[in-house]
Amino acid sequence: MRHYETTFILRPNLGEDQFTEIIDRTSAIITDDGGTIINTDRWGIKRLAYEIKKEVQGYYVNLNYAAPGNTVDEVERIFRIDDRLLRYLTIKLADRIDQEGISKEQESFAVRAAAAEAEAEESEPNDESDKKEESNQAEAQDAATE
Repeated sequence: MRHYETTFILRPNLGEDQFTEIIDRTSAIITDDGGTIINTDRWGIKRLAYEIKKEVQGYYVNLNYAAPGNTVDEVERIFRIDDRLLRYLTIKLADRIDQEGISKEQESFAVRAAAAEAEAEESEPNDESDKKEESNQAEAQDAATE
């Protein structure tokens, strides 16, 4: 098996159900051909750098997986047929990956996700005292500008 990463952009007006349906269908194609999904990362709706098919925003999805080479051909064939996709890009990350490598990649993604989640929790003001302090600072700035 080879190690691949596919990033695709969906039309933003589809809705969460259709986003999930397309992602699940793509994952099913990969797993039915004997591949393994390492990580599915939904980046969400982002502004496009330029207009694509009269859309200025798109819903980004990143799939990291291990699969035989013919699986990529099938996934891209389905992507070309489906009008709900704006763009896609598949990159071969490694020529060969074994089950041990797949496990290491999955652990690596899990560790990065946990670290990102912990960082997000630290940056959010959870305490009432933090909120009061922020409002006091805002009031002080307003008083200083008057």
